[in-house]
Amino acid sequence: MSPFTGSAARTPDWHHLRVTHADGVATVTLTRPEKLNALTFGAYADLRDLLAELSRERSVRALVLAGEGRGFCSGGDVEEIIGATLALDTAQLLDFNRMTGQVVRAVRECPFPVIAAVHGVAAGAGAVLALAADFRVADPTARFAFLFTRVGLSGGDMGAAYLLPRVVGLGHATRLLMLGEPVRAPEAERIGLISELAEDGGADRAAQRLARRLAEGPALAYAQTKALLTAELDMPLAAAVELDAATQALLMNGEDYAEFHAAFTEKRAPKWQGK
Repeated sequence: MSPFTGSAARTPDWHHLRVTHADGVATVTLTRPEKLNALTFGAYADLRDLLAELSRERSVRALVLAGEGRGFCSGGDVEEIIGATLALDTAQLLDFNRMTGQVVRAVRECPFPVIAAVHGVAAGAGAVLALAADFRVADPTARFAFLFTRVGLSGGDMGAAYLLPRVVGLGHATRLLMLGEPVRAPEAERIGLISELAEDGGADRAAQRLARRLAEGPALAYAQTKALLTAELDMPLAAAVELDAATQALLMNGEDYAEFHAAFTEKRAPKWQGK
């Protein structure tokens, strides 16, 4: 995403999210604990716009997405979204569904790693948000449920039918998206849906620990790795290795590559600049 901005200032406050920054790590917390952080139209829009702002700033090296209270995110609010959409016409429904997809694209396309810190429920859109992250750190209370067919909709919502088979394989993805049954932490770890299983109540701490590790590393190398992982999902091998070659040639001309050699020669830790 381009770092060039127009005249609009950075958004100082977000109504549906709590955003903090420390040492290159942004923590974005969903803040409707009384509703298990159920998403509203405004929450989707805030996530979309926040990720765009952070991507342009280039000050964030890792982002943790978390939920306040007893769970990560229970999905779209039954009254404020499901009930409200019954009154929308087709054009309005298309706008809404495109917006939810834009949030997933923003998570996948932002130039920094995103870590979902999952405890308790991650259901519906909440499960897809976690799925879209680069890492899913979960504690033993975590349970994932792709509930879309249970409300009479396609299981392929917000890119789930694209992303989930690539994470857990087609067989598991078919079961999860068709049946909408919850997957608890032990099984989620077994099928590869969880990147790291934390101790009880420790998902947020483990996610922050991973985020700090990433923030201290070679940011440009991580950004390009993330971009290639997404871009090459649909490429033939010949195109993929050519894109790899072009990317490596650019990075080999960067400051971090030279810094690694200098640090190795001088027997010290590299001082990564993200350049």
